[in-house]
Amino acid sequence: MDNNKTEYNSVQYIVVNLGDEQYGIDIKYVDNIVRLQKITRVPKAQNFFNGVINLRGEIIPVMSVRKRFGLEADIFTDKTRIIVIKPEQQEAIGILVDVVKEVVTLKEDQIEKVYADGNDEKSKFITAVGKSHDNLISLMNINGVLDFQTL
Repeated sequence: MDNNKTEYNSVQYIVVNLGDEQYGIDIKYVDNIVRLQKITRVPKAQNFFNGVINLRGEIIPVMSVRKRFGLEADIFTDKTRIIVIKPEQQEAIGILVDVVKEVVTLKEDQIEKVYADGNDEKSKFITAVGKSHDNLISLMNINGVLDFQTL
């Protein structure tokens, strides 16, 4: 008889590390996760583009999220991965991450929106902060990260 039961929507995120920070990427954008492979440089690309990879015959640009966020340069290890992102109505793009940790499911009540003043460059990259097992995870705004027109 309780019709006021609150239904929480939940979203799955792939949790990755960039340095000491944890970031969540909405799983709906993730097409593939691949080991680091040879990245071919492309002349005159923006400084946060490392180049392109050939993934099963598809040429995919690879971006350094660290450089995009203004962090220190990438450190490549055996845990470095390229996450292939496929946003709506856009071509696939690979993003470099230090470590892929886990997949978490966050309910609405575990997510707090981040309110930005609009002048902060990083604010367009992060939409919210999720709480999972006492960890805080900055949730990436994939469209903001991939919006190169604002540069």
